[in-house]
Amino acid sequence: MNNSAIKELENWVDSMPEDVKNGYRKLKRMTAVLTTEAEPQVGQTPKEVIWTKNKAKLYRYQPSVKKTNKVPILMIYALINKPYILDLTPGNSLIEYLTNKGHDVYLLDWGTPGFEDKNMKLDDYILDYMPRAVKKVLRTSDANEISLFGYCMGGTMTSIFAALHPKLPIRNLVFMTSPFDFSDTGLFANFLDKRHFNLDKLVDTLGNMPHDMIDFGNKLLNPIANIYGPYFSLADRADNEEFVENWKLMQKWLNDGIPFPGEAYRQWIGEFYQENKLINDQLLIRGQKVELSTIKANLLNIAGKRDNIAGPQQVEPLQAKVSSKNKIFHLLDTGHVSVVVGRKAINETYPLIDGWLTKNSK
Repeated sequence: MNNSAIKELENWVDSMPEDVKNGYRKLKRMTAVLTTEAEPQVGQTPKEVIWTKNKAKLYRYQPSVKKTNKVPILMIYALINKPYILDLTPGNSLIEYLTNKGHDVYLLDWGTPGFEDKNMKLDDYILDYMPRAVKKVLRTSDANEISLFGYCMGGTMTSIFAALHPKLPIRNLVFMTSPFDFSDTGLFANFLDKRHFNLDKLVDTLGNMPHDMIDFGNKLLNPIANIYGPYFSLADRADNEEFVENWKLMQKWLNDGIPFPGEAYRQWIGEFYQENKLINDQLLIRGQKVELSTIKANLLNIAGKRDNIAGPQQVEPLQAKVSSKNKIFHLLDTGHVSVVVGRKAINETYPLIDGWLTKNSK
């Protein structure tokens, strides 16, 4: 459409009732968001790289800010998506919030695996990467103890790490929407049923699992809402600049996925979703039996009431397995992502984590 035609259209719209003009403005704004506007900036909290291994990087956040809480926090995210969901944007960032409260915060970013990493197993991440990251954090912060924070699959991996290293000085564990019991995984149980889902053939054929495949599987849990819902919401609220900016941030993260290393995926689906080995003390990591009862650290275990990725029934069973004397299960009225970004996260999740860690780090 040329400029004169656009001008003619806009003159015509100006002569219409207010609801028509408002609809046109929303449509014009939505078109700009989807076609011409630049992607938003993410992960803006100042940080420095203090250690690397293969694709992984260990970040320390706001190193120039005074640290008033003596026990450092090491954050572990999943092998799915990128971890900047924990530092999405200023004012909507768990990492920024905690560092501003005086916590010494670190993040182990697994990086983006290439085809050469298809043989990476959970064993490698848990036994080779995580112990070295913990030691580096302790040295850098000059601390005697550490708090570990795991979100989603990162919490599951962290629980395994903590169980296999009972002598490490782990003071606190915070798990956020992390699955531990896979006996009831909702629709995932149907999708991944070993009678129909040929896991070995899939991994042997593809090597690494493409992000689009995993993302599509997650969206199928509620396909109308997950696939079409965001665009209906944008069309309806395109005149709300705050909503549009948050929408752009979330769509950037959701579509900014990474491959899942093939052998780690084989373990994650086969030994967790299909065989539920972790909660039943049957999981072996390089021949070592994982027993969650060896965990004695202070525990804050957070679940989301509306989480369809890792429902409360998958999160809460950890409480009965660990030997921690100080253990709290906290159910928030959130979903899997809204537990960490958005108004509820800012008003409820962030203060909950900060307050609990501060109380248990004295």
